[in-house]
Amino acid sequence: MKMGARLARHGDDVTAVGLVRRVLDMLYLGAGYAAGVFLFAIFAIMMVMSIGRQFTLNIPAGDDFASWCMAAMAFLGLAHTFKRGEMIRVGLLLERLRGRTKQVAEIVALCVATAFILYFTRHAIQMTYDSWRFNDVAQGVIALPLWIPQLGFSGGLAILSIALIDETINVVGGHRPSYERGSPDETPDEFIERISQGGGG
Repeated sequence: MKMGARLARHGDDVTAVGLVRRVLDMLYLGAGYAAGVFLFAIFAIMMVMSIGRQFTLNIPAGDDFASWCMAAMAFLGLAHTFKRGEMIRVGLLLERLRGRTKQVAEIVALCVATAFILYFTRHAIQMTYDSWRFNDVAQGVIALPLWIPQLGFSGGLAILSIALIDETINVVGGHRPSYERGSPDETPDEFIERISQGGGG
């Protein structure tokens, strides 16, 4: 009876963990798609502004909108890029470590990165909140409330913070980092050789 109850609780825990995992993965993927949408918006704005000159057409505050889209694209894409292992990492030391030593070094690196990003996220959210609270508006042609474009900046950092905490918990639990590609024992030279032969990153 007690054993059945424990198994049921364990099954519920596994289901809850799986649900959280799916929600987090959807969050990172959704932020990545949003970054792609802003990238396309930049392309559309620049093309309309370039071709429009030939027909005396213009987008009011087009440069401002392109800049805001660029900031949103850059920051919203960070978490997805990080989790997919596409973010540039300086791993000269970590690549030479193995086993438990490497795991500890990964945890330290993730904790330092998480602390820095949480610090920046806190101030980014505070800045966005202050812009909303004081009703700050853009100084360009269109007086757009500044908190609207700032949401991409602060929101992207918030999602990156979640991704770093998620990854830290993952590595502390003894799992391999999700951003690490290839074999765990693969050397940098072997990685370059695999990529040059068309292997996955």
